[in-house]
Amino acid sequence: MKNENLVPKVRFKGFSDPWEQRKLFEVTERVTRKNTQLQSTLPLTISAQYGLIDQNTFFDKQVASRDVSGYYLIKNGEFAYNKSYSKGYPVGTIKRLDKYSEGVLSTLYILFKVTNADSQFLVTYFEGNKWYQEVMKRATEGARNHGLLNISPKDFFNMHLFIPVKSEQYKVGSIILKISCLIAANEDKLEQLKTLKKLMMQKIFSQEWRFKGFTDPWEQRKLSSVVTPVKSYSITRDNERKSTNTEYIHYGDIHKFTNTIIDDHVTLPNIADGDYIPLNEGDLVLADASEDYVEIAKPLVLFKTDGRNIVSGLHTIALHPHDVESLFLYNVFNSQNFRRYGYKVGTGLKVFGVSSKNILKYSFNSPSMYEQKKIDSILLKLTDLIAANEDKLNQLKKLKKYLMQNMFV
Repeated sequence: MKNENLVPKVRFKGFSDPWEQRKLFEVTERVTRKNTQLQSTLPLTISAQYGLIDQNTFFDKQVASRDVSGYYLIKNGEFAYNKSYSKGYPVGTIKRLDKYSEGVLSTLYILFKVTNADSQFLVTYFEGNKWYQEVMKRATEGARNHGLLNISPKDFFNMHLFIPVKSEQYKVGSIILKISCLIAANEDKLEQLKTLKKLMMQKIFSQEWRFKGFTDPWEQRKLSSVVTPVKSYSITRDNERKSTNTEYIHYGDIHKFTNTIIDDHVTLPNIADGDYIPLNEGDLVLADASEDYVEIAKPLVLFKTDGRNIVSGLHTIALHPHDVESLFLYNVFNSQNFRRYGYKVGTGLKVFGVSSKNILKYSFNSPSMYEQKKIDSILLKLTDLIAANEDKLNQLKKLKKYLMQNMFV
């Protein structure tokens, strides 16, 4: 009879046999090779995010002693266990050396190589948390010292793990690796898009870059001349309801949203219907309170919200634009000049704030309405690309988390 406890919830087609319980020493071999001949002078450290990495790259300095002849010499494809625990990694981390041909590690690490298992399967296995309990059972809680878990090599290699046949190991390791590579590629692409948008914002608003055919100088304008304040209400989270005809904008939501261009795809919290002055499509809402200066007066714009009854809530400054494109003004609020202005006029120690009076004093340069629309269009396309990539990245991370939780015993 099949032991259901030894069968993962998610499996590849064609595999049905229960996984086997093995001890780590049965599928690996400890490495205690010393760097006596100074074969390597590359000191490594373990990062939960980057794996085994050069200390100079990670710390921007060398932490290891100058004489590394007494250190372990680790070679590409071998594993290292760092017993140092931290938030999110209660029993330390295990990583394989992939980035370099070899390097050196402190003898506080436990090193091993794979002898009777698929190496990529073990990489994936130790990326998850199925092995945590085994280490915790063998480590002495009261003997933790200076952030290091007290577990001997003997106890470490006696830990149990559950593994399938090698062909299934290969498939499990391969699919997680492919998803991890997709995540890394999307993270790189997302970072590139954000860098491009930042560069374009800097160049456009400094007028170094302009669209072909536009040569007229930009006009300096005071914010108070192109917006009308709209009433905000001291509506808190306590006023939220499950389903009503009225939505509201809380300053906390402005800080929470990565994309603050609000359209029909973005849901806002509901509150009880009341006698409120609603916002119109195109209105802007700024958070007048923040836990840091970076997000003082962070903006939100109601881009495509026609027909929705939305009001401005706690710690917000609502503005109705006229004689200026709504999206252009939103981009002005995201520009470096305005962010610096918010830092300058902001007040507070633990919670930072900015007043509507000071916001309305802000002066900025603006082109013709037609050029504003051109600027809005290209920046909106970039914003949409960034949002689409963030969504794809989140989906990939959710998929990987699901598989990590359900493809192992």
